[in-house]
Parts: sequence; structure tokens; C-alpha cells
Amino acid sequence: MPRRLRFNGTGSGDTGCPAVHEDLDTHEVIVHGPPLTDPDDLARLQHLGPGEVPIVVPRELLVDWGPKDLTRKAKVVDLDAFNSLFETFDHSAWRLETRRRYASDEATDTYAQFAESGAVAWDMDSWYCRTIRTQVAAGKSVGRVRIVDNPPTVGQRYLMANAQRNAELGEDVRNLWREDAEQLPLGTEDFWIFDSRLVALLNFDDADSLVNVELITEPAEVVRYSVLRDAAVHHAIPHERFAALLPVKKE
Repeated sequence: MPRRLRFNGTGSGDTGCPAVHEDLDTHEVIVHGPPLTDPDDLARLQHLGPGEVPIVVPRELLVDWGPKDLTRKAKVVDLDAFNSLFETFDHSAWRLETRRRYASDEATDTYAQFAESGAVAWDMDSWYCRTIRTQVAAGKSVGRVRIVDNPPTVGQRYLMANAQRNAELGEDVRNLWREDAEQLPLGTEDFWIFDSRLVALLNFDDADSLVNVELITEPAEVVRYSVLRDAAVHHAIPHERFAALLPVKKE
């Protein structure tokens, strides 16, 4: 079935090229113009995929005729697509953990071990462990800040125990008291940010189960999340020093 296309406009007078069209159903934007062909220019383009054809248009074309929606449309991906981000990021991956519990943690054998004895035998050969070890060995950075209540919930204590495993993989793991996070304020969104250009927002339901993962690439939004990251890292405490601040749990 052919697309239902709307002609938005052109910036080239009577020739009709270049121009902008919009798909009325998918809201995708189609831009056509002269292709970029210089091999040296093509070699410098980032994230140019197979079959993609870069074109050259005046900036005014996009300013005048590009879509100007005031609200962001969600791009939701499945867990396989989300997991692939850990295998393909170029420089950095960082997470802010804001929740008091994660239902997915409580369904694991390691959580049962922790609840019973406080000790966990981690599988250091899991997909996540192998992936992060490989990325860190390649010189890439991985880190996270976990917001912790006072006193910590059982789920937060489990994640603090997990911090040693994360650190052994090469992650920079820090913690921040919730009271301090609220003063900054960091908000309550739980997210990963990859290469300071892509945010994976983790959406949860009232039962603390992960509902979906939403990818955000709008520059202004990515900058907003990057500001939260920088503030969290600056004020958070390295996990080993943070653990020393907690009272020893009495049996």
C-alpha cells in the first residue's frame, strides 16, 4: 500500500528540489535533494548504515518545512533491542537507578540467596557480565548511581550487594541518599544514557515491573538527562565508602 504523503514545502523555487514530505500515518519525514557523493565527505559521516543515501539540503529547508511538534513521540523497543545497546555503544553507558524495589530482581535465585543469608554467589559468566567486561577492556566506560532510602529497602540492600559484582566488571558504582537526590533534584525517572546521545527510559508500573523501554534521541532531551547524570555523579558516594556508612544488620 502506498504511503499517504503530504507535501510540506520546498526551498528551491520552481525546480521543486530539495523538498520535504511527511507520512500522514507514521509521521516519518521524507527529504529529497542532491546526494552527497564525495568519498572523503562520506568517510566522515557517523552512523551511516548500509543502503542509506546522504543528501545535502539548505538548513532553511528543515527550519521552514520540517515538523514542529511540541510533544515527543515515544519510540518503544523490545528487550532484545535494548540489550543490543550494551553491545554497540561507542564510548560510555551510564544508569540512574531511582526505585525502591525492582520486581524482576525478586524473581531471581540470587535475590532468594540474599534474602536467606545476605550472601550471593554471582554468575560472573552471564551475558551481562561478559558484555560489560568486554566493553570496559576496550576502553569504554560504564557506570551508575543508585538512589538509596534511609534506611535502605531490602531491594536496595540487594543492589548494594550486587555493586561488588558490578565493580569487578569495571563499572563505576556510586550511591546517593534519596534526601540528597530530592534536593538536587534528580527526579524519579530510571534511565540509561549511551554515548551522551541516546537515552533509554525504563518505564515501570505500580507493581515495580518493567513495562517498556523508550528510546529518546532529541538533542534537548538528551542534554536534560545528561545534566541529571553529571549532578548525580558529582554528589554520589563510591559504593564501598557508602556501604561503610550503613549500620551492620543485626541477626
